[in-house]
This record gives sequence, C-alpha cells and structure tokens, in this order.
Amino acid sequence: MSSAPFPFTAVVGQDDLRLALLLNAVSPAVGGVLVRGEKGTAKSTAVRALSALLPQVDVVPGCRFSCAPAAPDPACPDGPHEPGPGTARPARMVELPVGASEDRLVGALDIERALADGVKAFEPGLLADAHRGILYVDEVNLLHDHLIDLLLDAAAMGASYVEREGVSVRHAARFLLVGTMNPEEGELRPQLLDRFGLTVEVAASREPEQRVEVVRRRLAYEDDPAGFASRWAGDEAEVRARVVAARALLPQVRLGDTALLQIAATCAGFEVDGMRADIVMARTATALAAWAGRTSVRKEDVRQAALLALPHRRRRNPFDAPGLDEDKLDEILDGFPDDEPEPDPGPEPEGPDDGGPGDDGPDGDGGGVPPQGASPEEDRAPEAPEPGELQPEEPQPAEAPQPAGQGAGAPEQAPVRAAEPFRTKMLSVPGLGEGAAGRRSRARTAHGRTTGAQRPRGQLTKLHLAATVQAAAPHQKARGRTGRGLVVRKDDLRQATREGREGNLVLFVVDASGSMAARQRMGAVKGAVLSLLLDAYQRRDKVGLITFRGSGAELALPPTSSVDAAAARLERLPTGGRTPLAAGLLKAHEVLRIERLRDPSRRPLLVVVTDGRATSAGGLGSGSGSGSGSASGSPGGDARELAARSARLLAAGGVASVVVDCESGPVRLGLAGRLAADLGGPAVTLDGLRADALAGLVKNVRTSVASPASPSPHTPRRAA
Repeated sequence: MSSAPFPFTAVVGQDDLRLALLLNAVSPAVGGVLVRGEKGTAKSTAVRALSALLPQVDVVPGCRFSCAPAAPDPACPDGPHEPGPGTARPARMVELPVGASEDRLVGALDIERALADGVKAFEPGLLADAHRGILYVDEVNLLHDHLIDLLLDAAAMGASYVEREGVSVRHAARFLLVGTMNPEEGELRPQLLDRFGLTVEVAASREPEQRVEVVRRRLAYEDDPAGFASRWAGDEAEVRARVVAARALLPQVRLGDTALLQIAATCAGFEVDGMRADIVMARTATALAAWAGRTSVRKEDVRQAALLALPHRRRRNPFDAPGLDEDKLDEILDGFPDDEPEPDPGPEPEGPDDGGPGDDGPDGDGGGVPPQGASPEEDRAPEAPEPGELQPEEPQPAEAPQPAGQGAGAPEQAPVRAAEPFRTKMLSVPGLGEGAAGRRSRARTAHGRTTGAQRPRGQLTKLHLAATVQAAAPHQKARGRTGRGLVVRKDDLRQATREGREGNLVLFVVDASGSMAARQRMGAVKGAVLSLLLDAYQRRDKVGLITFRGSGAELALPPTSSVDAAAARLERLPTGGRTPLAAGLLKAHEVLRIERLRDPSRRPLLVVVTDGRATSAGGLGSGSGSGSGSASGSPGGDARELAARSARLLAAGGVASVVVDCESGPVRLGLAGRLAADLGGPAVTLDGLRADALAGLVKNVRTSVASPASPSPHTPRRAA
C-alpha cells in the first residue's frame, strides 16, 4: 500500500527551489530545473511533490504515448488516431534511475519478431511515459554518458528515435526535465547543464527554529502520511488553483522592449555563451509576472530570472562554484529606467504567500511559496570566497609554529596557491579494460564500435545481424522454411561485442615536507592535479591526492571527479616537517585496496612526487632512520628500508607507477631513481612536472606498462 506523498506546501524553507519548480509548472517552456545541494536538503521531496500541483492532461484513450486529442502525433506508433474526445488524467512524474539501461529509457524493439514476422513490436520506455509530464533524474551527475546523450537528443528534438538494425520507431517526447545532484559527487557535463532552464543551490538551514520545524513535520508525516497530507490539502488546492490561473494569464503577459533590453544587457554583461540564456530569461520573467498576477514584466522579474537562469551558464573557470555577482547584476539593471506604472489588474490570486490560513500552514511556519517580490537572498549570510578562486599569495613568515608530532624537521609552512591550470594531453591505460564508462582508455563496453559477436548473456540488447543470419542460415531446410522470411529462433540470436572507453584512477602521492623547496614544488603539483581534475571532469576519471609530512600520511583528496571539492582542499594544503615516505606509499596501498573493492574494474596509476629521501618512519617502526639512512635496529628497519619495502609491496600488486624526482642541487643522491626501481616504473626529474609535460609523462608511463593482448582488469600487472 503506497503512502500519500509529502505535500509541496509543507516543505519548510527552500524558497528558491519551490519558486523555480512552480515557474516550470506555470510555463513548461522555461525548460526544467537543476537542483544542486548537499544531501538531506529536501531536493527529492520537493520535486516528487510537484506533480500533485500540475493540471491534468487530456490524452487519446488507449494511446501509450499520451497523444493530445486536439493534435495527435501523426507518427505515433499507436496511431493514426481518429478525432474524438480525450480522457483526462493527472500529469505524470517519471523517475529515471541512474543505473537504467538504454532500452528502459527509450524503449525496446522485439528484434526476433521484426526479423521473422516483419512486425514492429515496440515496448515504450521512460521517455514515452514522461511525454507531457515530468522526467526526474536523481543524482543526474552520475548518469552514464550514453544515457545523457539520449536525453540531450530527446530534449533538443522533442522526440525519441529507436533504431535497431534497420528497424526504426519514432514518438513524441516533450517533457519537463528536473534533476538533482550533490556537487561533491562530481560535476555535470556542460552540454546537459545548459539544457536545464533554471538552476538552484540549496543548503540546510542553520536556524534552530527552522530545523526544529523540519523535524516536527517529517515525524508527523511518517506517523500518519494520509492524515498529514489531509491537513495540507487546502494549501495544496490553493497553490494548484494559482498555477492554473497563472497558466491562463501567461499568454496575456507583455514582454516589453525595455525588459528585453534588460535581459540582453544582463546576458551580455555576464558573458554567457549562445542565445539560450536570453530565451530562458525571457520565458522565466514572463512566468514570474503571471505568477504574481500581472500582465507586464517588471525589472524585479528580470532580476529574479537572472538569478535562476544564469548561474550555471556564465563563463567561469571550471574550478569556480556556480553563482552570480548580485552587485554586478544590480549595476547592469540600474542603468535602465524604472518600470512604468501599469493599470491595477485587481487583487492578486490568493495563495500560500498571500496571507490567510496558507501563510503559516497548519504547523505555524511559513511553509508556503514566497511572494514574487520578496528577495530570499537578502536573508542569506555573506557569500564566502569561491573555492576555486586563486588569490594573490600574501607574504608568509619565515617560520610557523610546528604542531606536535611533526618531529625536528623543517617547520610547517602556510598553504601555497596552485600554479595556473593547463590543458592536458590525452591519457590512456594500455590494454583492454572493463571499467566504468568514460572517455579515456580502451575497454569492453555496452556502447562503441562493434568488434565481434557472441551468444547473449541474459537479455539481448545489441543484435549482431550478420552473425545472427549466419547462425540461422544452415537450419532453414530443417525448420521447414517455404517463404521468403528467415526462420529465426532464440538460439540463433547473437549479441554484438563492442569496444568503447573507460574511466581511470590517477592517484598522486606527494612529498609535502619542508625540504627541497617544498612550496615551489607544491605549487606546481597543485596546478597539475587541478589540470588533471579538469580533464577527469571531461573524461569521467577519478583523481586522488595523498600527502606525507611530519609523522604520517594523509588522504588530502579522496578519489573524486568533483572539481569544486578538489580545488578547495588543494588550496588549503599545508607543507613542512619530516619526510615519512613509507607512510605515504602504504597509505596509497590502502587507498588503492579500498578502491579496488569498490570498483574492481577501474585501473589505477600511481604518481609519486618526491626527492626519494626518507627521514621519518612515520610511526611504522620503533625508531626512525636518519637522513643518511643509518639502521635503527628496530624490527621495521630504518626509514629508507621501510620505504623500499612499501614500494615493492605496491609493485607486487601490479600498480603502474612513476616517480617525479624533485631532488635539486649540485650533489644528488639518486634516491628517487632507487624508489622508482622498487616501484617497477620510470623516474623523471622535476622539470617533467611543468605545465603540459606532466600529462605527457603520465601517458608515457601508461604505455610502458607491459600487458597481454586482452588483459583482465582484475589481473595484477607489473610496470615495465
């Protein structure tokens, strides 16, 4: 028995989110909403509650593709439809799971019946179900690339095409696209980001009273979902009526030349690419005016439309968090005259924000939609600096207090800024993997170029037509074939094997000690890691960072594809102290072991940035070796011997590695070269860390890894 959904008007706070969703309910042409925010901020709750506020739609009876009776789709697979009255039903909200298959999204053709009987037997997918409704994608940033491509095509053309081996089906697919995501789990591709009309940043309230009200309402809902929903039924009905009234008023709203100039000046001032931003802002401002019960667009509508439509479209560094400079926005709009007075259209439609019983709701809190003229931004705390912004480095004292446990090495130094990011070259792992879908190394995937055929394992998804015909041909006489059609049975079907691209894991292990000009080295390393993060964002890779200093090693950046979180952590990375090299290598071994359990098919590359010195055992032995490497007599051996043993442990696990030698000065000990030999990989000097040289270095290391013709990603391989 399904419980009643949480009422939309019972959501506490999140004014921008609720307003953006309602504007799309008023005008679906706005283009959907992308909701970005931390977990537990009612993103999914608000989106799922929106469908109850949408007006009903008229559909052709029996049509699986929701054709409108007044204008049915002439190419509908269930058509042609005869003129006649339609059937009213609620607007649907269809959820697209992150792990959905292509057939589940676009639908499936029965290839066996198509070959044997010549019948186009088509089972509609989620795109057909979402036509004239809402398509909701939770964790949209984790959606596979091939599904994103299909969504982009359907959103751009308003139709879905399914083609399999010469058999094709087309149907209308116009839907309101709503996505939610947590930026810490990775960013969204720019192509899909631009398809969302509006974007909203949400965060949990820091006000104790509001948090208490959230808990109170949630507990009341869980105790009695139906009873809780009935208490808010009046507010829901008021908002639903206001949406209907705003839809009816929308065609009468006038978008004057002044408003159009304001929109154009705003988009030009923020240097957004293309013209989609102007169009979305115009539609949003019009919907805002209709929602407020007005027939003309005001400056305040343009301002609110900019705050919703431009943050994800403005030209910015990929490491900068989305946002809009409101002072700059006000400066642009102040250059235009005030709005001309318009005739009073009469009292605005009442809703949850217009006072009365809907203002506070049954629980006494303003759970309704904020008035259009209100500015939720006025109550927000001042914005913190964007995490990816590079500030000029301030002068630092020569020495800083050394935390306990750092040892007697160089003192801790303040974090240094990263060098300027750069565009990396194409990196790839040798061999043929079976990792997660990406855009980097060769791999066996469900999508890509066809390389062969095999018997299907489970449901057939990609038919290899030639191999199927070849398998069925010898049995035609025995099967009694008399006509022109080919007699095909299930055993004849062959699945196409395909080769595409996978994502990889690049794990940096960086010496952050106080020796060997650590600040200069860390600046270059940070710039390189940020660059590879940008490349990982585009190619669906993971990148991680381990630093070792003082008395141990730290996972400064867990394997991630989130450029925002990565940039913030790298900027705060300090340096100084002794050099526990063994601790850094063992930490890498631990991280790779855990990542292998989480994703056994993702292949890693280890990049160790150090001068090879080991001046501390990092708590791994009862004593620590000196800089000269004298034995301590402890069970664990001296620091350098511990590092060598740790390196050989990584090599035994088949991890491909490279050592970036940071040693400088006229006298060189060559310790980094010895470490590289223990790791089973090459060593290069610090000069190889410059700008576009690092990516080439990683590529060279990857191609130097010896591999069989068709290696299994689970099989350990030792670097050459």
